[in-house]
Amino acid sequence: MVVLPRRWPLLPTLLVALAALAMVGLGIWQLQRHHEKRAVIALLRSNIGKPPVAFPRLGPVPPEMLFRASSLHCLRVESWTVEAGKAADGSSGFRSIAHCSTGAEGPGALVQVGIGARPDLRPQWTGGTISGHIVEEPDHRSLLAHLTGPEQVLRPMLVASTSPDPQLKASAPPSIESIPDNHFGYAIQWFLFAGIAVLIYVLALVRREGTRREGRSAGDS
Repeated sequence: MVVLPRRWPLLPTLLVALAALAMVGLGIWQLQRHHEKRAVIALLRSNIGKPPVAFPRLGPVPPEMLFRASSLHCLRVESWTVEAGKAADGSSGFRSIAHCSTGAEGPGALVQVGIGARPDLRPQWTGGTISGHIVEEPDHRSLLAHLTGPEQVLRPMLVASTSPDPQLKASAPPSIESIPDNHFGYAIQWFLFAGIAVLIYVLALVRREGTRREGRSAGDS
């Protein structure tokens, strides 16, 4: 028979209770984030079919502009960034991101020109007017940095609908499926962690109480 202790140790019980409440609070926060993310995803899905808008000069990009069609004029390509990406035909490769100058002053613009077969492929495109869809620049922060680090302002980036460079394939268009929505799973995990922590603590107290009573019974006999 499971025997609960008559007196619960104050400090350990308080610490476990506070930890469990903190985990439940994190779970509730993740549920709120889940509902917010679903609303954003619904907005982005509707943005894809809306008329073109002017390309934003600075970040952060408001949800109302993400995935919207847009265009810009790249005066010249200042530099290139290359990282893994996917082409419109589903093949994997390396996306070439141009850091464009758009005027004598200002932040310039990022343009994902297309997908190359090799990371060392040097694009031939030097600039011009280009059309595509608005996304945010790649975010390489870890999950821990997302949760605990300072908020990072991501710059807008244009994903070209067709590649102006003959060496590159067209990039895969922005997709709703590419947006992570795992807040609900995180919420369930936090609730489970809270329940497990409480269960382990109660079992430890029950075991200690049982050992104590066995010791008393042995002493009485």
